[in-house]
Amino acid sequence: MRRNRPLHGAVILALGMALLFDSGCKRQNAGSTALFPPSNEVAGWTKTGDVRTFEAADFWKYIDGDAERYLKAGALKVSTADYKFQNKSDAVVDIYTMANAEGAAKIFDSEPAGDAKPVQLGDGARLYGQSLVFRKGPSLVRIVAYEASAETSQAIVQLGRNIDSRLTK
Repeated sequence: MRRNRPLHGAVILALGMALLFDSGCKRQNAGSTALFPPSNEVAGWTKTGDVRTFEAADFWKYIDGDAERYLKAGALKVSTADYKFQNKSDAVVDIYTMANAEGAAKIFDSEPAGDAKPVQLGDGARLYGQSLVFRKGPSLVRIVAYEASAETSQAIVQLGRNIDSRLTK
């Protein structure tokens, strides 16, 4: 019996570590999943992975270095999913759920408009070439493509419109 003790301890350690990781990153949160369009619902976009959700206490695992700004604005969680446009350009969609609309506005307003183009989306939106940021009610959405082109910019806006229609005020 003693020979199995090290194996038993290793199994318990592995299960404990899996539970710790799971507490920081939840996969397929039912409410959050519905906010992300499935593959091909938006022309050219394929969802390439599961939705991952990080609760406020675990933001540092996803947005290390900037988590405090979101927490001060009342962020409750962030859900994120990866996409690919026309099998060429990778993108990530982050949806921050804030305690209220003021928190989403605070983060949105704190970011420089610079060369961004205003877009009619949600309660306010900016297109920065290969990224789109918009807010609607207590949600702040950030879509970032890893390749810049005029085609990608318009595709990001279309993906954003679909997400906007899924958000409630």
